[in-house]
Amino acid sequence: MAVNYQLEMERVLKREAGKTPRLLLHCCCAPCASFVLESLSPSFAITAYYYNPSIDTAAEHARRAGELERLAREMPLANAVRVTVEPYAPSEFYDTVRGLESIPEGGRRCLACYRLRLERAARAAAEGEYDYFTTTLSISPHKNAVWLNELGAELAVRYGVRWLPSDFKKRDGFKRSTVLSARYGLYRQDYCGCVFSQKEAEARRAARQ
Repeated sequence: MAVNYQLEMERVLKREAGKTPRLLLHCCCAPCASFVLESLSPSFAITAYYYNPSIDTAAEHARRAGELERLAREMPLANAVRVTVEPYAPSEFYDTVRGLESIPEGGRRCLACYRLRLERAARAAAEGEYDYFTTTLSISPHKNAVWLNELGAELAVRYGVRWLPSDFKKRDGFKRSTVLSARYGLYRQDYCGCVFSQKEAEARRAARQ
């Protein structure tokens, strides 16, 4: 039977009501983070953790990081959000996906990328003695929430920090993120960030012309 990760998360929130545990939230970009921060900030003391070596250029990496920092400053949230930005390290991504370059988006290359980013988040959460860690990635209709949650649960055991199950696209989460992105004038890209998804996005645009 398929796991309803949204309901699993709601059970955690109910169990932790009134405690405000610390959450390390891996963030891929400000638009995806917007709804997640809005929904989780009443329940957690959040650090938005920006580690995304998959992004294709230093300029794009910096732009997305800057938008996340701006969102955390400007968005009224129940609890203040701290932002941690890791240095741009594209070689970590390219080393991880070597041999998987030709696989279409959504396949094993993406799974390897998920693991890279979630493992770094799990390690940071353990080192910082956080209560939970999770990622904004599941808000995207293009990201595999089952893979993300299975990886998170595996890494939780390895690093000794609890994984917050999630499927943030549920209950109109993705739709709400588009509303919030427009409200705060967030830079909203049309590809996940890596050079491979950029090429696929360019091919889709060319096909529509």
